[in-house]
Amino acid sequence: MNLKEAFRFQNKLQNLMSDAKNILDDRRNITQTKNTYMRSKVVADAEDEVTFDDIPEPEYAEKITAVTEFLIYLLDEKERLSKAIMETKKSLPIDMDSEVSLNSYRQEMASLLRRMADTRSYENIIYNGGVGYRFNAEGNQISYKCPVKKVVTINFDRNKVKKMLADLDKKSDSVSVELDKCLINYEVSYEAPFDVNDSFANVFEKYLANN
Repeated sequence: MNLKEAFRFQNKLQNLMSDAKNILDDRRNITQTKNTYMRSKVVADAEDEVTFDDIPEPEYAEKITAVTEFLIYLLDEKERLSKAIMETKKSLPIDMDSEVSLNSYRQEMASLLRRMADTRSYENIIYNGGVGYRFNAEGNQISYKCPVKKVVTINFDRNKVKKMLADLDKKSDSVSVELDKCLINYEVSYEAPFDVNDSFANVFEKYLANN
C-alpha cells in the first residue's frame, strides 16, 4: 500500500480500537451483579429469588476476554504499521510531518491576509447619529441631533499584503503538490490483515476465526 492508503488504514485501526474500548468501558459488559433475595431465611417455606442488575448487550457480553485480546491485537497492528510508515518517511525527499504542520500555518496566515486584502476604506454619513447641546432662549441647555460623518481607512499597505498573500498561496500549493506525490508514489512495507471498509463486527469475527 502507498502512504495515503497507510494513513487511511491507520485511522481505521484507531476507530476499531475506540469501538473495542467503548465495549470494555461499559461496566455492564465486564461485571455481573447477582441479587439473591433470601426469603427462606425469614419465612421457612418461602422460595429464594435471583435477579441480575444491568443486563449487558448480548452481542459481546460473552466475549469480553476476546474483545480485550482483540484490542491488544489492534494496538500491535497499529505499532507495526506506524513503524512501517516511519521507515517510508525516512526515504521521502521532504520532511512530511514538518511540512504538513507548516502548510497548515501557511494556509491559516493566507486566510488572515486574504481578509486584510479584502478590507476597503469607506465613508458614510449617519444622519441624526450624533448629539449636541445648546442653550435655548430661556437659557436652558437642550440636546439636538446632528449627522456624523464616519471615515474608515485601511492602516496597511494593501499591495504588500497582496504580494505576501500571493507568495504564501504559491508556496502552500507547491508543498501540497509535493506532499501528494509522496502519498501516492511511496510504498509502505505493510500488508493489511483485513479490508479497510470492514465493519467492527466483521473484523472481530475474522479475528476470532483466526485465533
